[in-house]
Amino acid sequence: MWGQLSFQDSNSPIMNALISFHDQAMVSIILITAYVAFMMMMILTQNHTTKSPHENHELEAIWTLSPALILMTLALPSLRLLYLLDEVATPSITIKTTGHQWYWSYDYADFNTLVFDSYMTPTEELSMGEFRLLEVDNRLVLPWGVESRILITAADVLHSWTIPSMGVKADAVPGRLNQVTLFPMRPGVFYGQCSEICGANHSFMPISLEIIKPEKWFSWVENSIQD
Repeated sequence: MWGQLSFQDSNSPIMNALISFHDQAMVSIILITAYVAFMMMMILTQNHTTKSPHENHELEAIWTLSPALILMTLALPSLRLLYLLDEVATPSITIKTTGHQWYWSYDYADFNTLVFDSYMTPTEELSMGEFRLLEVDNRLVLPWGVESRILITAADVLHSWTIPSMGVKADAVPGRLNQVTLFPMRPGVFYGQCSEICGANHSFMPISLEIIKPEKWFSWVENSIQD
């Protein structure tokens, strides 16, 4: 139960970069908030006032340039991350993901017969240690340490394929393909959910991504094709 109350740890370089940028932005916001609070306290507690306006060009230049420099320190890393999120280098695996009401379909494009649907596991069928509303009957399985490309679309209405720990979120739009890149850094099971309000069962459309060793992944592919 407690594991469902927090996000999973990062498992991709993109998510690590997003966390670092978040920390940098929070440091700037905290410093600005503390400075503004200090100035307001000084104004409210000091009795030194004047009715005559005074000019100070140096001070005006400082309070004009300082916010501009702060915004630059936030804008440049933000733009870099935006470009990195759309960058696709040399993916070794391509998977087409299709959103339906209310389940996901996965098509391993490199293997013609490896196609399956992924439905949420009902609560009464969960095993010990499995997460309610997050487990599925067929997980998306990928090898760790390998770059994969996910092509995302929808068959009916708008959906959104989202896995927070991987730092990916892309809308599934009927008649259009969006893409994200996954580069998992460690094995494990990572969860996400549809982040678009796609209908009555929107909350029951989870995503379960299982990362395994490359040699085990090839065995899984072989067994899945035979089945």
